[in-house]
Amino acid sequence: MTIATVNSILRLVDFYGILIFAYVILSWFRPSGVIFDIYRTLAMVCEPYIGLFRRILPVAQVGGGGLDFSPFVAILVLQYLIRPGVEALLVMLV
Repeated sequence: MTIATVNSILRLVDFYGILIFAYVILSWFRPSGVIFDIYRTLAMVCEPYIGLFRRILPVAQVGGGGLDFSPFVAILVLQYLIRPGVEALLVMLV
């Protein structure tokens, strides 16, 4: 495995974090048309991972609604636990 392969895999992890961020931003609006199709696709890609944290973290009650911190925690875990773990494993394989 080359250094370029290691960098590509790490970029995929970073890209997944960007997808989660885009999913969260789109969830604030009522998308329609093509944007709704993008939102649905992002939901299919991101929701299994975010759902792990949604089962653990309660929704914070703010005013009359709730605030879901699970996507924020999912991105933190992705960047500070999963990414360094993948990086360490890939460096060991090189």
